[in-house]
Amino acid sequence: MSGKILLVEDNEDDITLTLRALKKKNIANEVTIVRDGVEALDVLFGREGREVVRPALILLDLKLPKLDGLEVLREIRQHDSTKGLSVVILTTSNQEEDIIKSYSLGANSYIRKPVDFVQFTEAVGQLGLYWLVLNEPNPQIND
Repeated sequence: MSGKILLVEDNEDDITLTLRALKKKNIANEVTIVRDGVEALDVLFGREGREVVRPALILLDLKLPKLDGLEVLREIRQHDSTKGLSVVILTTSNQEEDIIKSYSLGANSYIRKPVDFVQFTEAVGQLGLYWLVLNEPNPQIND
């Protein structure tokens, strides 16, 4: 598999679980971790001296410090250089309003984090298989 994963998550336990789940499912793609919405935009747009990251997949939490996930998604979709990136909302929120807003802002998928580790591992594994192996990425996005 090729392609980077950008994990936008502020909860250390969820970061650890996500990395374990990817490893358990043999998804060895490079993972860049950012812990708030501002940092996510910094790496996507090369702000604050950060190297630009063009991931094959963005796993985006909604409840983030500094700038929430919906605002990050809005920014991603407004710029030619990032609007074609695959963005999967991976969050604990099952609020219908969050689901509707996510899709209206251009999320490719919305997945509620399972509480159980086995279910979580399976969900992340399926995400990795689909988005990084089966899905044909937009050829206009540079890795």
